[in-house]
Amino acid sequence: MDSILAISPLDGRYRDKVSALNEVVSEFGLIKFRVQVEVEWFKFLFSKAEFNLPKLGSADIKLLDDIVANFDNVAAARVKEIEATTNHDVKAVEYYIKEQIADNQLLFAHREFIHFACTSEDINNTSYALMLKAITEQVLLPQVGAITEKLTAQANEYRDIAMMCRTHGQPATPSTMGKEFYNVAYRLQRQLAQLTKQEFLAKINGAVGNYNAHLVAYPEIKWDKLAEEFVTQKLGLTFNPFTTQIEPHDYQAELYDNLRRINIILIDLSRDLWGYISLNYFKQKVKAGEVGSSTMPHKVNPIDFENAEGNFGLANSVLGHLAEKLPLSRWQRDLTDSTVQRNIGVGIGYMVLAL
Repeated sequence: MDSILAISPLDGRYRDKVSALNEVVSEFGLIKFRVQVEVEWFKFLFSKAEFNLPKLGSADIKLLDDIVANFDNVAAARVKEIEATTNHDVKAVEYYIKEQIADNQLLFAHREFIHFACTSEDINNTSYALMLKAITEQVLLPQVGAITEKLTAQANEYRDIAMMCRTHGQPATPSTMGKEFYNVAYRLQRQLAQLTKQEFLAKINGAVGNYNAHLVAYPEIKWDKLAEEFVTQKLGLTFNPFTTQIEPHDYQAELYDNLRRINIILIDLSRDLWGYISLNYFKQKVKAGEVGSSTMPHKVNPIDFENAEGNFGLANSVLGHLAEKLPLSRWQRDLTDSTVQRNIGVGIGYMVLAL
């Protein structure tokens, strides 16, 4: 797509600034995580003696692993083609995997164990948990951590530089610039400590959370123990033992509220630095060729801090809605969470853009 035709500036004007998110929180990322969960579940069932399935050879396992490892834009496009017929995104993933194993006699003979006993939400909740875990560990923690480290270093660098503090906008009593920077660094350190401990919960317990289909097929199996093993050991997530059809998304609300607090702290910093620039506490560097105003070219506007404030605000609007909406669901489930979760990348995208 030509970026100039993009509706969202994240996919247009700012695309290069959020490119780290492209393969994780996009629809491509969601489809790939779904493929990963389906393949891992298929392999997991083969590994359990209770199902009396034949032992997979190394070539069988490699074929399955390669479906995930080699998943690319062409593969995603094929899933979308299938979805055009099924009108069901998760079922399209199941059919895609069955296509990929069609030439393997052993795997194809047992193809109905793909998606075995699962409801779509079993695949979706685990996929979103993997998505959020990846983006938190690979992007958010490193980027917010780098800003925190930079502020801490500047706090030390400016520790002896005196400045006049202002309360109610008026000159008050002195401080040092270093101390004011460390105020922000310490706030971020607390939020980072919470973000580092964030849990990513998941379940794989069927249509209403009671393993109904599982128990009909294999009543002798302790499915709750098997589900916990799969979620924790095969996916690296935290097991939620009590749910309806959906994982209730409380952990997501906790994550988004944490991110919103980080953004609020950085909005506060952006506004303060904007003010310090206007007071000539800081001077901005002029870049050759840049123009600050169409009619006043001598100006250098604090646009980085202004843009950051605006984009952090957009991020918090989306993250706030996600945090408030996702823990709500009528009875055992409704579909409102589905369309809302597709905007996770929008909220996180504006945060990353602001960072």
